Amino acid sequence: MGPSAIRIAGVAEKLRSLGHTVQDEGDIPTKAPELQRVRNDKLRYLPEIVRACTLLAGRVERVLRGESLPLVLGGDHSVAIGTISGVASYAMKTGKRLGILWIDAHGDFNTERTTPSGNIHGMALAVAAGLGAVELTSVAGDFRKVDPRQVVMIGTRDLDDGERKNIKQSGVNVFSMEEIDKHGISAVLARALRKLRDVDFLHVSLDVDAIDPSVAPGVGTPVKGGLNYREAHLIMETVNESGRMTSLEVVEVNPILDNRNQSAEFAVELVQSALGKRII
Repeated sequence: MGPSAIRIAGVAEKLRSLGHTVQDEGDIPTKAPELQRVRNDKLRYLPEIVRACTLLAGRVERVLRGESLPLVLGGDHSVAIGTISGVASYAMKTGKRLGILWIDAHGDFNTERTTPSGNIHGMALAVAAGLGAVELTSVAGDFRKVDPRQVVMIGTRDLDDGERKNIKQSGVNVFSMEEIDKHGISAVLARALRKLRDVDFLHVSLDVDAIDPSVAPGVGTPVKGGLNYREAHLIMETVNESGRMTSLEVVEVNPILDNRNQSAEFAVELVQSALGKRII
């Protein structure tokens, strides 16, 4: 229901008002979780997620081949496996380097060995870095999708013990909320983008739970102490000003937990900022 909520909030119309040409590719068809059996408690709904992400990866690569920018709406963050795999496949075929800006309260760096829940949306970034079940890491090709040293996390504030170890061992760059509190969002962003200065493709993955629940309550796993309204907008405005973003996804809007579509409407605002909206 997350993508529907974002559409209802007017994402296509508001991007067209900025002068963009928008083509809605529709949804990736998936079976409802309540109609499926969980065969592995450490990798919940694995076959359906692999199928959906494989389809998504193909669509993303096709959009990039057409020299357009793919905007992917979720759904939970497991869709990033498909988005990143599609971008990485195209990058590899064109001899380019991929970097990821991961804006999220969580690390999503678990594997089936460390996960406390078995939820694959808590593994998506680890999968992109080549860790975890081969069914996931081989979506769109059996190769590591991104060098972990070319991954930057911003807004992190809730990590499981196992994924914390995975992150430290991998070399991912982490700018937690503590860093933002100490140094300010502008300084942190400048450092984050410097870490990504050598990449050719920059994928931006925005989990709406990176924002404080007082601003965006309609998410599945809210965590207090997140980005405030202006910090979130400044991230997206700065990304746009850099001129380097080549793909974008916005995930984890949950209308059941929202207040009058508040979170979806804010998600649309952030997409607008990422794609060029300015105050003046």
